[in-house]
Amino acid sequence: MRLIPNRFKHNNLFIIMFLITVLMIVIVSITITWMTIRMSEKFFFEKFSITNSKVMNQVKESFESFHYSIVIASNNLLQSGNLKKILTEEGSNTEKMNAIFTIGQQMEHIQSNLDAYEVEIIVTGKNGLSYATDRRYWPISDEELKYSHLTRNTFNNPKRLLYQYDHRLVQTSEDGDGNVIVASKALMDRLSGTIYGSMYFAIQEREFRKFYSSYTTPGNNVVMADRQGVIVSSNISKLIGKKDKQLVNYAAKIEKGSKDYTIEKFMGKDQIITMEYLPSFDMFLFNIIDKQKAVGDLINKKAIVLISMGIVLAALIIVFLASRRVTNSLSKLVKQIGNAPKHNFHQYVAVTGTYETRQIGNAFNSMLNELHDYVEQLVLAQKQQRNAELAALQQQINPHFLYNTLTSIKFMVLQGVKEETEAVINALISLLQNTIGNVSETITVQQELENLKNYVLINQKRYGDRIKVNYFVSPDCREYQIPKLILQPFIENSFFHGFNKKANGYINVLVWQEGANLICEVVDNGDGMEVSSENKLPNTKRKQALFSGIGVRNVHERIQLIYGEAFGVTISSELGEGTKIRITLPSSTL
Repeated sequence: MRLIPNRFKHNNLFIIMFLITVLMIVIVSITITWMTIRMSEKFFFEKFSITNSKVMNQVKESFESFHYSIVIASNNLLQSGNLKKILTEEGSNTEKMNAIFTIGQQMEHIQSNLDAYEVEIIVTGKNGLSYATDRRYWPISDEELKYSHLTRNTFNNPKRLLYQYDHRLVQTSEDGDGNVIVASKALMDRLSGTIYGSMYFAIQEREFRKFYSSYTTPGNNVVMADRQGVIVSSNISKLIGKKDKQLVNYAAKIEKGSKDYTIEKFMGKDQIITMEYLPSFDMFLFNIIDKQKAVGDLINKKAIVLISMGIVLAALIIVFLASRRVTNSLSKLVKQIGNAPKHNFHQYVAVTGTYETRQIGNAFNSMLNELHDYVEQLVLAQKQQRNAELAALQQQINPHFLYNTLTSIKFMVLQGVKEETEAVINALISLLQNTIGNVSETITVQQELENLKNYVLINQKRYGDRIKVNYFVSPDCREYQIPKLILQPFIENSFFHGFNKKANGYINVLVWQEGANLICEVVDNGDGMEVSSENKLPNTKRKQALFSGIGVRNVHERIQLIYGEAFGVTISSELGEGTKIRITLPSSTL
């Protein structure tokens, strides 16, 4: 989903649902449209094959009627004894002329069976005599006929009535084209089987075409071909005489198939091809129909596609509105949840939309309630923990410190130093009151300074004043609130560890405001110590301090716990030069 712009990130679910739905609708629509067109075509082909079968049967009957007339005429010729005698006997020219006259009379009688057709009859005899009823229809010479493939095929199959194609290179009439279909059969004696001649029935292809021409229209064509694929007749004149082996393959496919038709390529187009076999002619009769013209007129694909597109568009609009309505509340909820930790963690989400969305909203609001309760309990627990730690620290006064302080007071009393004794006692009382009696977590800078002065006074009375302590506090900072006991641990460290090598020195306490922060520094010129470059605090476990649990690290962690990680303690020190402690706090009088 990285391809979806960031501004749409809250609508990912809607976009995914919509795209998937669009894809499914388009696929289903295309499939239904395709199936509708295919089923319509199939229904048309089934109905068409039934209707076309009737038409083809009528055409077939026309051919059979013609064939029947040829059969009757050929039988009459075979049964004529005079014809046999004339074609087998030798004679003078006068006798031949009489024979031709006799044949002519018989031909007129025989040709009466073919009056419905323009057919030329030619008979040839073993003695070389031949007779033709009308040479205009089939202008072939006796010599050409004798050595043609027509005669050769006829004598090779003497018992069959053969239908063959012949083409003359000359025009036979003003509207003729020279294409002729010839029915031929050998004149054979039935008893002896002797061949004494041959007979030919020639019909021009244009006359042959009349058997089916009334059933043809543009895009609806008829083709008649023999077993070699030679087209002997067709309403498409340019195809006549050409050889197309595909037609033979189509015929075999239809004969073997369960359907009465096949859809194949012919003349560069998809064609609906039906076939009838004419056993009398030993030829195939094809009805070839342009699929585009046939189906295009019946099935308006453009209208179907437009209707499908309209349905798809309407479905997409409905899906868009429905998906948007369903996912809109969820998108808003996601946006509110996504913004909750960024802007307003306490802002509850609106519970609207579907049942599932409302359940999620209620669960999120319940989670916020529990989280708020947990945070409040956690804050309270931390606050109580800090107070407990502070209270415990306030009680952890080192017994040795009290013992040594009281011992010092005792000697001062014995020595009769009344004023100094009173000052030490007052300092100890004030120190105990501010550390043990005051349970507040924060005190003013002034109060912290008073505690420091009391602590310093007690230690100077015990150990002498070899370490001087100076206070430099900006007057406007005295009322600022700071955590209790954050300066004392550093004064303590300087007193007891900062001057082990040096006999004397000083400790300066500085407090001032720097911008919005309050800066407190404890600086001494004592022995110094090694500090890492990152100014990490030393992890001291010293037990001799006044407040054994109050150490440098404790102060730092307390400050960050109260004010955050932006505040705390940093240390800089050099061996032999001294140490500087810098405490950064927010300036506040609350």
